[in-house]
Amino acid sequence: MLNYLLTWQFFAIAFLITSALYIHFRGKHRHSFLRQLTDHSTFMAPINSLMYLFSSVPGTPYLSLKDFPQLKVFKDNWETIREEALKLEQQEMIKGSDKFDDIGFNSFFRRGWKRFYIRWYNDFHPSAVAHCPKTIEMIQQTPGIKAAMFVVLPAGSKLPQHRDPYAGSLRYHLGLITPNDENCRIVVDQEAYSWRDGEDVLFDETYIHFAENNTEKDRLIFFCDIERPMWSFIGIWLNRFFSWLILASAESPNSESDRVGGLNKAFKYLYQFRVLGKKIKEQNKPIYYTLKYMLFILAGYLVFVLPTQL
Repeated sequence: MLNYLLTWQFFAIAFLITSALYIHFRGKHRHSFLRQLTDHSTFMAPINSLMYLFSSVPGTPYLSLKDFPQLKVFKDNWETIREEALKLEQQEMIKGSDKFDDIGFNSFFRRGWKRFYIRWYNDFHPSAVAHCPKTIEMIQQTPGIKAAMFVVLPAGSKLPQHRDPYAGSLRYHLGLITPNDENCRIVVDQEAYSWRDGEDVLFDETYIHFAENNTEKDRLIFFCDIERPMWSFIGIWLNRFFSWLILASAESPNSESDRVGGLNKAFKYLYQFRVLGKKIKEQNKPIYYTLKYMLFILAGYLVFVLPTQL
């Protein structure tokens, strides 16, 4: 039994280290070593490495929309989609959240970033059914759409460089109301794209990227997660399993009529540890980083060492 646990421990540690190194060196742009060490992409590396292994699309920051003809319906009807989004914006329904019920995008809200969920790895939000019937009809006719929303990046705002946590999807943006300016752009693995009204782009959001709007006009887009195409049914099954297990539980509401995923129900309590960490960091950075790395060491001990001693 002990030999079995030691073998499991060795392969688990080796797989984690190998996959984390692959994630770190994937692409031109990389985090510093210390940031990568504690970044969520390191802990998601074993899962994401499997997604890349089974992926049937090129491993490039941007992908050709010619390979995704089903998405053409959005570009062809972008003015219809814009009309529904504009009504939501006028009613101030595209907004951030101050209830700690959006773990995926919580850090963006303080930068003015706003969203209205249409769908998030589950069924359509009731609030979206009431306000976006035409957009929903298009989504229903388009295979592979796992999530969709309207997103505003305000004038003068910037989202810091980051990787999205899960590689089972690709990110689609369609410009609805944009500055049509090079100074309103997203940079994915050091390659820039500026949004334009009625123009769309598809990219891999697990490359390091950032977005900035250095203009005096807000940017409004239609935003989708597209299921990553896989060359094997094993990859398809794994992707859908992890999407259900991880992403669906991060469902966040637009209004009280919408569902809240289990992860977001717990987030408002878990966030208190983040608040405590910020207070410690403000008062004493050495103590903060000592405690932070001690927690990671403890977690590694509990997962990889303790089972062999029981």
